[in-house]
Amino acid sequence: MFSITVRDHIMVAHSFRGDVFGPAQRLHGATFLVDATFRREQLDEDDIVVDIGLATRELGAVVAELNYRNLDNEPDFAGVNTSTEFLAKVVADRLAERVHQGALGEGARGLAGLAVTLHESHVAWASYERAL
Repeated sequence: MFSITVRDHIMVAHSFRGDVFGPAQRLHGATFLVDATFRREQLDEDDIVVDIGLATRELGAVVAELNYRNLDNEPDFAGVNTSTEFLAKVVADRLAERVHQGALGEGARGLAGLAVTLHESHVAWASYERAL
């Protein structure tokens, strides 16, 4: 399996419900490094996984929708704990939509899957992986 990874970042505010979250139940900020890894079985006719420039642009567009937002106020996340794991899935699903819409070029239609990893810190991160 071949893969390429592009990176961006987001800064959000949010809070959690549930005793398991301790002090994170209060409103707090989080900054995440966001890695999106695109995978395919065989390279395309240009011998690439996907155009890195387009992948970078589309990841940037997806994270821009979340950046500098209080996620507690976003209708899409009403009643949801916007955990790192949950947000990794949100970014992956929104990227997948863009792939299916052709935003990453025709060659991206041959992608087998993608994985999104949100790094909370240098010692903790969460990922979500999905087929395309």
